[in-house]
Amino acid sequence: MNALWEFLSMSDANVRYVTLGSVLLAASSAVVGCFTVLRKRALVGDAVAHAVLPGVCLAFLLSGEKNPLLLLLGSFVTGWLSLIAIDTITSKSRIKEDTAIGLVLSVFFGVGILFLTAIQHSGNENQSGLDKFLFGSAAALVGQDLITFGAVATLLLLSVLLLYKEFKLVSFDMAYARTIGLPVRALELVLTTLTVLAVVVGIQSVGVVLMSAMLITPAAAARFWTDRLGGMVTIAALMSAVCGAAGAFVSFTAPAMPTGPWIVMILSLLAILSFLLAPRRGLVARLLLQRRVRRQMMRENILKTLFLLGESKNEQGLSYTRKQISERRKMPLLTMQESLRVLRSKGLVTHGSSGWSLTEAGMKEAQRVVRLHRLWELYLTEYLQVASDHVHEDAESIEHVLTPELEKRLEELLNYPTADPHQTVIPQQP
Repeated sequence: MNALWEFLSMSDANVRYVTLGSVLLAASSAVVGCFTVLRKRALVGDAVAHAVLPGVCLAFLLSGEKNPLLLLLGSFVTGWLSLIAIDTITSKSRIKEDTAIGLVLSVFFGVGILFLTAIQHSGNENQSGLDKFLFGSAAALVGQDLITFGAVATLLLLSVLLLYKEFKLVSFDMAYARTIGLPVRALELVLTTLTVLAVVVGIQSVGVVLMSAMLITPAAAARFWTDRLGGMVTIAALMSAVCGAAGAFVSFTAPAMPTGPWIVMILSLLAILSFLLAPRRGLVARLLLQRRVRRQMMRENILKTLFLLGESKNEQGLSYTRKQISERRKMPLLTMQESLRVLRSKGLVTHGSSGWSLTEAGMKEAQRVVRLHRLWELYLTEYLQVASDHVHEDAESIEHVLTPELEKRLEELLNYPTADPHQTVIPQQP
C-alpha cells in the first residue's frame, strides 16, 4: 500500500514522465489498432514494427547523434517503405499478402540488425542506448519524450475522432464506401499513416519486438466485449491506459523490471481473460451456451419421442417407461432422467405408475418439433433434390433452431403441406 501511495503521489518527475508517456502511448496505439484489426491487417503492424529499425539506424548514421525527431523521421520513412513493399509484392506477383509480410518483415529487420551491428563497432560514443529500440526503455523517458508522445497521441486521437464515420465504413464495408463516393484509397492511406505513426512513437517505450502487441492485443481483447465499434475503441483505449499505468507501477516498485514488457504482459493477461470470460463471445460463455442448447435439444427429442410413440399406436396420451423411450431413441440414462425431471418441472410431462406421458402443453411443444422436422424434410426433398431416405439426419439437426419466422416462410414456400416425403401427416399448428 505504501508503494501504491508513493506511486500515486508521483513526487519524482521521472515517474510522472514514464507513467504519462506509457498511458498516452498505450491508449493511442489501441485506438488505431482497432481499425487495423477490423481491416484484417494485424500482421501489417508487426511488419511495420520490425521495419522501423533500419530507419532508426540510418537516421543515426546520417546525423551522428540520437536526435529523437530525426530517429522518428527515419523510422517513419522505412515503416512506410515496408508497406509500399508489401503492397507492391502482393499486387505485382502471385505472392499472397501473408507471405509478402513475412518477406518484408524479415528483410527489413535483418537490414536493421546489420546496421545496428555496424554502429556498435563504429566507435561512435553517441551510440550508447541505441539498442534500446529493439526492446524499448520506457524508464528512460524524459520531458521532451513526453511532449512528443502527447503531440502524437493527440494527433492520432483527433484524426480518428474527425474521420470516425469514414474509417468505420472503410473497415466494415469498403464497397459501400466506394459507392457513396468516399475517397477509399485516401482513407486507407490515412489509416496506414496513423498505424505507422503509432508504431514509430511506441518503439522507444516497448521496442520493435513488442510494439505489435501494443497495437493489436487490446483491440482483439476489446472485440470480445462488444459488437459496437465505439464501445470497442473505448474499451481498448481504457484497457491499454490501465495496463500502461500498471506497467509503470511494476517498474516503480521493482526497478529491475522493465516497463514495456510488463505493459505487454498485463495486456496479454487481460486478453486471455477476455477470451475466456467475455459474456457473449468468451470461451466459457460459448461452452455454457452449447451446453444449454444440447440440453434443450435432448428435452425436445424426448417430447418428440413420446409423440411418435403415441403416433405409432394411433393414440396420444399414453404413458411410456424410460426403457420404451430409450428403445425408440438411444440416449444416456442419466441424461434422460435429468431431462425428464426438467420437463416435469416445466409442466410438459407427467409421471405416473405406468410411466411418462405428455401433458397438454407438452403435446403442443412435441407437435411443434415434429412439425418443423417434417417441414424441413419436405423442403430438402423438393428444393434441394435430396433423396427422401437421406433427409432425416439433417432434419434432426435443424428442427431445434428453426424460428417461427422461418417456419412460416417454409409453409408458404411449400404451399402449406399436410404430409412429409414419407407421406406421414405433418401436425398442424394448434
